[in-house]
Amino acid sequence: MKKKCILFIFFLSALHALRAQPGDTLYSFRILPDVTVTIDRTITSFHSNKTFILVFYALPNGNTTAQTMGKRIQPGDDWHYDIQHVRAQTDFVRRQLPNRNVVVAYVENDYKSWPAWKQKHPQYGDTLTFIVDSIATLFHRPVIYLNGHSGGGSFIFGYLKGVREIPSKLRRISFIDSDYGYDSTYTDQLHEWLKNRRHYLTVFAYNDSVALYNGKPLVSATGGTWYRSHLMLKHFSAWYRFRTEENDSMVIVKSRNNRIQFFFKLNPERKIFHTQQVALNGFIHSLLCGTRNDSNGYLYYGSRAYTSLIKDQ
Repeated sequence: MKKKCILFIFFLSALHALRAQPGDTLYSFRILPDVTVTIDRTITSFHSNKTFILVFYALPNGNTTAQTMGKRIQPGDDWHYDIQHVRAQTDFVRRQLPNRNVVVAYVENDYKSWPAWKQKHPQYGDTLTFIVDSIATLFHRPVIYLNGHSGGGSFIFGYLKGVREIPSKLRRISFIDSDYGYDSTYTDQLHEWLKNRRHYLTVFAYNDSVALYNGKPLVSATGGTWYRSHLMLKHFSAWYRFRTEENDSMVIVKSRNNRIQFFFKLNPERKIFHTQQVALNGFIHSLLCGTRNDSNGYLYYGSRAYTSLIKDQ
């Protein structure tokens, strides 16, 4: 009860900040002593009957929200500002979906690591559920997308631990090279959720099992997203029929109705393609694949389709 009271106080502060700055498109607030949420919305968000799409983007390990949003890089800038560009990709999606209010909630913790944060919070499932539900109440009946890169996948799995049944308002779950924590305990839960035809699951991975860093393996044979994503696909193959498309650099596996999609980046040169999966239109594709806007004006793992939308800061 004490924890919920504390969370409620932070939530009221967030609501006050939101209403006090109606002309701002970006605003941040603490929702926990060690968790910051930054909302990216349009100015007209609260004066429209458009359906809200509320995307929770759990930050990757070692990155700040500003770095994750990205900016036009200048000499001397930290290279992290040029490896995701989620803010510019969000603006691209908004142009693709003019009849929707696309809002992104960046979720950052003080440890710059969701796995580390969860170790500090044994009741992380309840807490993450409360965070998602609380932020959702700031908007009018939103549909929710859970999205994350790298350690951000730990946020998603933590949320799933906190709910017995994934709510129907959660329409899309996307792991952008971030499903390190997947195991069979999530299979039935995701399968039940996917029975709803409005629900989508998208998984991106590259062959990190052969990737080298300074001449040494980056992950163990079973510790990376390549192995975990294939394990998930194997489990889902008991219920779904998949078709495979393949070219020189990518293997794409899709369910019959395109609501489940796996993107496997091949890696014959044993390189590291971790952040490229976001930067090369990965965030765009995580929101649009399987819909009528799939690959409209962009190509996943092609040239950046959002370059003109990158802001100076």
